[in-house]
Amino acid sequence: MSPNEPVLVGGARDVRGTLTVPDSSSETTACVVACPPHPQMGGSRSDARLTTVSNELARENGNGNGNGDGGIASLRFDYGEWAEGVGEHTDTLNAVRWASDRYDRVGLYGFSFGGTLALLAGAEMDVACVSALAPASRISELDAVDALDAIDCPVQIVYGERDSTAEWEPIVERARALNDTVEGMRADHFFVGQTEKVAARVVEFLRTELNIS
Repeated sequence: MSPNEPVLVGGARDVRGTLTVPDSSSETTACVVACPPHPQMGGSRSDARLTTVSNELARENGNGNGNGDGGIASLRFDYGEWAEGVGEHTDTLNAVRWASDRYDRVGLYGFSFGGTLALLAGAEMDVACVSALAPASRISELDAVDALDAIDCPVQIVYGERDSTAEWEPIVERARALNDTVEGMRADHFFVGQTEKVAARVVEFLRTELNIS
């Protein structure tokens, strides 16, 4: 298990996180900001779809002889007090700023509500890549479909073909039109029983785009 460090994200709202860093002698220059699902539905930084990705990113990708590539740090965070999605969007931007101040390359990843916020933040911030798992098309007045057009980096959308919880179809349609990476899985919104499989797809994309292969 890689070391976990508590983080207080700067900003007017009380946003706390956990930084998972690679357990290796070499320091990583890359970090992924991981956005949790809806806080009013129990979403938090401890969500398994976030922690599994974080732990896999932190692993060294090598042959066991010291010749492999290093791991990637990740910042999982909890949103501040509920603010109709707008405050949570601000929390995400501040988390990216925190990571950008400390790492050369920053990626974004999120699940469900967090996947939508990752796309929205990717349209505003200078990041290396964005991976969104089961994102909804919008949060209140924040439109993730429009945000796709403004993202100037590689994007991955992973969705469950049996997802009846999130309105994912407009995002998938637009992402395909933009030639983004789109991957459908035979799963529901929560990817029950497929956490490891999902993590493998997300981690492969993030490692490749952050130049850690």
